[in-house]
Amino acid sequence: MAVSQLIGARVQRREDPRLITGRGHFIEDHVLPGLAHMAVVRSPHPHARIVGIDKAAAQSLPGVLAVLTAQDFKAQISGGMPVTPAFAPEKKYVPERFPIAESEVCFQGEPVAVVVATSRALAADAADLVQVEYEPLPAVVDPEAAMVAGSFKAHSDGPDNIGWDMTFAGGDIDAAFAKAEIRVSERILQQRLAPTAIEPRGVMADYSPYDERLTLWLSSQNPHFIRLFVSGAMGLPESHVRVVSPDVGGGFGSKISPYPEDYLVPAASRILSRPVRWIETRTESVMTTIHGRGQVFTAEAAALRDGTLLGLRLTQVLDLGAYHGTFGAFQACACLMSGGVYRWEAISARTVGVLTNKVPTDPYRGAGRPEGTHLCERMVDRVAQELGMDPADLRRKNFAQEFPYVNNFGLTYDSGNYDGTLDRALELVDYPGWRQRQAKAREEGRLIGVGLSTWVEICGFGPSQPTAAATGGIGLVEAAEIRFLPSGSVAAYVGTHAHGQGHDTTFSQIVADTLGVPLAAIEVHHGDTAEGPAFGYGTYGSRSLAVGGMALHQAATVVREKARQLAAHLLEASPDDLDFAQGTFSVRGNPAAHKTVQEVALAAYGGSLPEGMEHGLEAVSYFDPPNFVWPFGAHICVVEVDRDTGAVAIQKYVAVDDCGNVINPMIVEGQLHGGIAQGISQALYEEVVYDQESGQLVTGTMVDYLIPTMNELPVPTLDRTVTPSPTNALGVKGIGEAGTIASSAAVINAICDALSPLGIHHVDMPATPERIWRMIQEAAR
Repeated sequence: MAVSQLIGARVQRREDPRLITGRGHFIEDHVLPGLAHMAVVRSPHPHARIVGIDKAAAQSLPGVLAVLTAQDFKAQISGGMPVTPAFAPEKKYVPERFPIAESEVCFQGEPVAVVVATSRALAADAADLVQVEYEPLPAVVDPEAAMVAGSFKAHSDGPDNIGWDMTFAGGDIDAAFAKAEIRVSERILQQRLAPTAIEPRGVMADYSPYDERLTLWLSSQNPHFIRLFVSGAMGLPESHVRVVSPDVGGGFGSKISPYPEDYLVPAASRILSRPVRWIETRTESVMTTIHGRGQVFTAEAAALRDGTLLGLRLTQVLDLGAYHGTFGAFQACACLMSGGVYRWEAISARTVGVLTNKVPTDPYRGAGRPEGTHLCERMVDRVAQELGMDPADLRRKNFAQEFPYVNNFGLTYDSGNYDGTLDRALELVDYPGWRQRQAKAREEGRLIGVGLSTWVEICGFGPSQPTAAATGGIGLVEAAEIRFLPSGSVAAYVGTHAHGQGHDTTFSQIVADTLGVPLAAIEVHHGDTAEGPAFGYGTYGSRSLAVGGMALHQAATVVREKARQLAAHLLEASPDDLDFAQGTFSVRGNPAAHKTVQEVALAAYGGSLPEGMEHGLEAVSYFDPPNFVWPFGAHICVVEVDRDTGAVAIQKYVAVDDCGNVINPMIVEGQLHGGIAQGISQALYEEVVYDQESGQLVTGTMVDYLIPTMNELPVPTLDRTVTPSPTNALGVKGIGEAGTIASSAAVINAICDALSPLGIHHVDMPATPERIWRMIQEAAR
């Protein structure tokens, strides 16, 4: 084996010099000869019938190439947009979604027509001239009200608004509650969030009518899926469609699934026989890019008076929006993760997906894991509060201790040390000291709170067995390819696709250590379906390293072992007698007899080869992990709440996380900083709001949708423990979503702890100053 030099090292991100100097290549940077521009005419109503569309004024503008409606696109696109089983395979009602509405619009912003023109400005102006006559219909806004029989329907021809209704049973819940000495219940809101990636979506397509080939450029986390979906819908062989996703300016899950524009742009290109591009505006982004969360939980926990947790009952009402998101049911995994890091005798978790007249929801950073963790950690704190027990002690008493640990729903946690991360976090935050300061502050009438959040995450999606059955058949392998070029440089191709994760750096570190070549000799390729493996599953769910990185490690190992065979042939030695270190094969006991891996690579393309060996030095590998990976950790937040204004000031934030062996600590810390920021933002600031009567989007601009700046966010104190995963050879786990999963619960638990002397036991998100001030006023009455 090669001596590791780079795995675990703080290597500077290779991507950064190019990106921070403005040399990135995003969708809007790509221009083709004869490029036309598309604008979308969108419904101003959340629910309405389309009575008629008058295109005449728009078509009369010089430079307008086409005004297209559903009738035009039906000749180009077949079928509806895809919906996967994910964690809710037993769906009741799945309304078909064509990329553009024909007779009925079901959310504000749904496409009803497109304009293609010679400039972007002209296309936008012409879109304003398209006259659409609507007959407004009642809007379904409240998902809980929409569940009631006889309520208005989000789709006028639908049977009702129930997308799915499933219950996951993990143990005898009635028996667990029968033993209860205390019970606590709560209603917990997970408000809708807008992902707001720094780069809005964009699509450019160039269809060649001569060879019937389509090239599609778009900002995506999942280019191979887009190729699969678009080729099928447009009746093209998958081999005739190339999808290129260059630099992607953030995604947070919002660029996993296909969107209407991903079909409309290439179809318009085929209609016009010229390249067409569409770039999303920020207003369109907030209005029509998927939203995250949008869930209401009702929960009841049962426990003994000594703090032993017994049972947890919960119902998740998930606001689907107007259509099922392609991976929208993934968010139901909150139910399977609702037990968190604790031992429960039984859990009963019902999930109901409800259709409303809003933009669809789909995975957003964490996707079900933050919701499950938030619910679990709030309920554990409510039990501790009811018992008058320190929340840290209650957690320790109920932690899972022996691994692998099988949770109530049959999911196997691969490894863990929950006491270790909690103890370290308590030490770093000075927990006893803050409890003393809190007691003194309360004597002075000040409101200081300390909130804990101990979390575990299911990630590294791809197992085929044994857990795929429990997750609705999720079974995603990942592919990678390694090519040694004759000069000794290495091209690495991966099926994942970075959008800020630093894959060019961490993947290069894996390849460099495995093959013994310098970082500068390695180039990582991703985002182009014409390169590398035939298929890749993209980047989401903290899977890139634990699945994609392992595929890359496997491919590099295959290449290295072929190189060993060839080196042995060149050195006239047995492969078993060769040592490999620092990129050099040497004969054991005779280091003067050696060949560098670069010399072996050159020989592979023209030198003398052993009998039966093919020329070249390359390999493709698919990694199919036997289980998920399960990172975990403990976060602690300290806040002070202003009695007079309700404002929350974070005094300290500590995060101790465990993602197994670390490839690059700097990138891990960067991911945690970003994830914690998003979780704090959900806890205190962000919320997509629709008017409850009209269904109109109220927070449609960045003036109304509140996102914090660095001035509002603390600099967290970070540390980690290392508990390797037994699932893969590198012992790695995911980290990209960890900060988001843990942080909202830590903040809200801290706020509730601060307000507990006033008799306030729960605060919904976002915990805005107004919301808290009103609660304080109400408590004082």
